Amino acid sequence: MTHGAPGTVRGGKNDTEESVERGGFAMTAFAQGADLVEVRPVGWDDAAAVALRGAMTEEMDARYADLLAVIGLVPDGMNVEPETVAYTGVAYVAEDVAVGHVALRRLGGDLELKRMFVTPSHRGTRVARALLAAAEDAARALGAPRVVLQTGPRQPDAVRMYEREGYTPVPVFPPYDRLPGSLCFQKPL
Repeated sequence: MTHGAPGTVRGGKNDTEESVERGGFAMTAFAQGADLVEVRPVGWDDAAAVALRGAMTEEMDARYADLLAVIGLVPDGMNVEPETVAYTGVAYVAEDVAVGHVALRRLGGDLELKRMFVTPSHRGTRVARALLAAAEDAARALGAPRVVLQTGPRQPDAVRMYEREGYTPVPVFPPYDRLPGSLCFQKPL
């Protein structure tokens, strides 16, 4: 991926991304061929954002049910408190269908990628890449030196995507040091 004019990212052969300022953050439109993914900045309590986070919670609860049974309640600091959220984006495709979610929360001096989720029907269609690019653009606009994230060992597709997009492993940072199997990454901006 190469960067052109500010706010523009170009990916592969037929990939283009544009950013348009809207409400303090850029709205990202990502096209591959004829398919268009539009990532819109929204409030944390936006109905589509809430619904997508609910779908993610259901999927993760099922994927990690045995681990959650062992550790009990999710350790403090892992739930996202609305007042810590610096950016929320929802990805839309044709006919205004919400298919993905991403957020950034303040964590110390960093911004942490949170609640990155793409509906199963749209995985492998570059929606995740569009969400990640929009979050990184927002982090840059907020002056963050890097983006950090945590994921789990049962999400190998996510790990591969993060590594492909330039994220590198870092030691597990709080609060995830209390969650067995955590994998943490960073990307300097």
